[in-house]
Amino acid sequence: MSAKTALIVGASRTLGLGLATEYAHRGWDVIGTVRGSRRTGLHDLADASGGRVTVESLDTTEPKQITALRDRLAERTLDLLFVNAAITRGDIPVGDVPEEMFVEVMVTNALSPMHVVESFRSLVTPTGTIGVMSSRQGSVSLNTNGRQDVYRAGKSALNQLMRSYAARYADAAHTLLLICPGHVRTELGGPGAPLTVNQSVPGVVDTIERHSGEPGLKFLNYQDQVVPW
Repeated sequence: MSAKTALIVGASRTLGLGLATEYAHRGWDVIGTVRGSRRTGLHDLADASGGRVTVESLDTTEPKQITALRDRLAERTLDLLFVNAAITRGDIPVGDVPEEMFVEVMVTNALSPMHVVESFRSLVTPTGTIGVMSSRQGSVSLNTNGRQDVYRAGKSALNQLMRSYAARYADAAHTLLLICPGHVRTELGGPGAPLTVNQSVPGVVDTIERHSGEPGLKFLNYQDQVVPW
């Protein structure tokens, strides 16, 4: 029986690299993407994987690069497409946020992931999984203390766009997941976050696997708990 294949978009470091590593350890073939040409942890993982992990270049904010990667992978079949891409530009009240910063965050965190999902959905097996890294900060109902205005708005927009996507393709059997990895020590999460990547990622993968084959959209955290919209 051939190994399952995962395409993990945004796999050069922290959570994305952790996902690529975990899936490779679980026997999957992994295609991971990085931005630019510099060497990353994903390259090291690929070198040590015996061919199980391959590296592709992709800047998700560049539609031509999305199309080019889709063309390069046209003959591949994916059991999992997972998009992990987000930026923050600091904790700035929205009234002080320049327009160009707002647009940059929204394009990177909401529009670009959906461009990837729409472009690659046809490569995912009929009962495969499409997942996107979201955040508890994208929950409207849980926002009781504000802060991180633009980052929150971008993740909320991503969640809304995935709901629209799920409605548009309601007849498809794909499992659709928005995943909150918890508060993790990354550039986004900060050094004081309670979770390490190694504590978060196995739970993320377990949650994805637990819902494999279940059609429709769910918003879940790394402990397989429902996150309120």
